[in-house]
Amino acid sequence: MKKYLAEMVGTMVLVLMGCGTAVSLNCGVDTASVVGTAAAFGLAVVGMAYAIGGISGCHINPAITLGVWLSKRMSGKDALMYVLFQTIGAFIGAGILMALAPESGLGANAVQPGITTCTAVVAEVVFTFVFVLVVLGTTDAEKGAGNLAGLAIGLTLILVHLVCIHYTGTSVNPARSIGPAVLAGGKALADLWIFIVGPFAGAALAAGVWKALTCECCKCKK
Repeated sequence: MKKYLAEMVGTMVLVLMGCGTAVSLNCGVDTASVVGTAAAFGLAVVGMAYAIGGISGCHINPAITLGVWLSKRMSGKDALMYVLFQTIGAFIGAGILMALAPESGLGANAVQPGITTCTAVVAEVVFTFVFVLVVLGTTDAEKGAGNLAGLAIGLTLILVHLVCIHYTGTSVNPARSIGPAVLAGGKALADLWIFIVGPFAGAALAAGVWKALTCECCKCKK
């Protein structure tokens, strides 16, 4: 149970700090707001990685959990419970932000002006793929980065946000999108499916690519 609670707390912190920064800086208005928001999400992940990583692995993202499960590093039961508690944590974080800034939009994801739905889906698939691939690689028991994994993951999330905010506000994390979208409603809720389908597809692709890269079967060695 402790690892599930750790995932809930970690996701709550990610949503509160990341989306809270997006709200405070009015993300998207200027370059500084985009950089600040990207840094906030990445730093939140770094902080939580070293705070709860030893308890739950610090997924705080259903897409990462899917990638880890597909890589056969956790059981189906644990994966489902992780996703459940991550989503609960996202609602808690979004709820706190709503209490602080009820008219802010809660930093919810939505397809950005001038961007098509197709482009938004592709962006979420591609950037989630990159992010989850880094997670799988840096946390691999044999080939990973050890204690530096949390830093590498956080820096990658910053980079992903810097590129992807222009298209979708950057999700790459279904829980991060679900909490704010449900509470904010409107366009964010209408676009929510993109931030569930896209990240999960990207995570599945990352798991498949990582499996191929690390395959040690006879055919792959030739």
